[in-house]
Amino acid sequence: MAYFWRIRHSHQKDTSGGEISPVQYVGRTPNSGSELVLSEDEKSDNEDKEETELGVMEDQRSIILHLISQLKLGMDLTKVVLPTFILEKRSLLEMYADFMAHPDLLLAITAGATPEERVICFVEYYLTAFHEGRKGALAKKPYNPIIGETFHCSWEVPKDRVKPKRTAPRSPAGCHEHPMADDPSNSYKLRFVAEQVSHHPPISCFYCECKEKRLCVNTHVWTKSKFMGMSVGVSMIGEGVLRLLEHGEEYVFTLPSAYARSILTIPWVELGGKVSINCAKTGYSATVIFHTKPFYGGKVHRVTAEVKHNPTNTIVCKAHGEWNGTLEFTYSNGETKVIDTTTLPVYPKKIRPLEKQGPMESRNLWREVTRYLRLGDIDAATEQKRHLEEKQRVEERKRENLRTSWKPKYFIQEGDGWVYFNPLWKAH
Repeated sequence: MAYFWRIRHSHQKDTSGGEISPVQYVGRTPNSGSELVLSEDEKSDNEDKEETELGVMEDQRSIILHLISQLKLGMDLTKVVLPTFILEKRSLLEMYADFMAHPDLLLAITAGATPEERVICFVEYYLTAFHEGRKGALAKKPYNPIIGETFHCSWEVPKDRVKPKRTAPRSPAGCHEHPMADDPSNSYKLRFVAEQVSHHPPISCFYCECKEKRLCVNTHVWTKSKFMGMSVGVSMIGEGVLRLLEHGEEYVFTLPSAYARSILTIPWVELGGKVSINCAKTGYSATVIFHTKPFYGGKVHRVTAEVKHNPTNTIVCKAHGEWNGTLEFTYSNGETKVIDTTTLPVYPKKIRPLEKQGPMESRNLWREVTRYLRLGDIDAATEQKRHLEEKQRVEERKRENLRTSWKPKYFIQEGDGWVYFNPLWKAH
């Protein structure tokens, strides 16, 4: 069961002599002359991201009660078929793209003047990366990606918006703008590709890069869910690496767990657990704790963080607040700063229209399920979902009979992790 929030190869050239971007491969594997995905085809995403928040209806409650009666506490839900009405109308692969809803903050990290400023900028970005994934309070579940499924998008960020957040002007109160670049030449391009590389366990990979800023992120993660009575917990196993090539720095980070609470009434989501951010070169690290709500009293969505310079055992920044609300940062020099996540500018994804997407790209792959969910036809959506999943099972059995393994398009397994086939740090 996937997250409940919304949440190497040789260097290659394209036919025009330019470098292959992460959004340019579709169809066959990169080694076999893939069709190119042209970023020029991408349009600003205007798809409605809001989810209906009606709570659990009586007939749906009886279905969930029947399902719960067959579960045991702590049971792994990875292979449990869940009712279609809880689905969120988009794939988990697209959910990961929502981490990049504030690409100006991500790109500003490399503009930090010192290692201390850069690690603090990354922590500020990290703490603001989760809230935009949830467009409402209701906990719904994205589609479990099909093996071989991919998602491509990009963002254009005006260059004058990219500056260290510590010195950047605050957004006006109540402002939740959608900044657009008038002239692409005055913008940085951030490209993103995600792929489902394994079915058992369900491993997703995503990679994004900005060539102009010499910055990239490579992440592999798989979800493990368990039944907790009136809640469902989802662990995110794996890690990501942010690379700032200009500075030769690598920041290794982990992800929090998610919990869907009150699944029989009005389900809501919270994040929980301790995550880490480490840069071996500079000796800086950060510990971030997402606090789950106590059974009695207490606030929801609390988060605290501490940034430390390990060689000198010095705390250089502390933060506290709500990951989907207001965050307050205190620096070692006594200065403080407040970031209101609800007023940060949100940059819309640029994505190619359905007619230009390949058959295994998320929105095209799930288009019929999404269409029927929008129409409120749960039976038809369930049948379309069952058809996709059965096709995946048939193809998996074929591979087992032929004793062949699945070969992803964009990511290559290296040890326990997965790496994008043509990462920026290997480009010449």
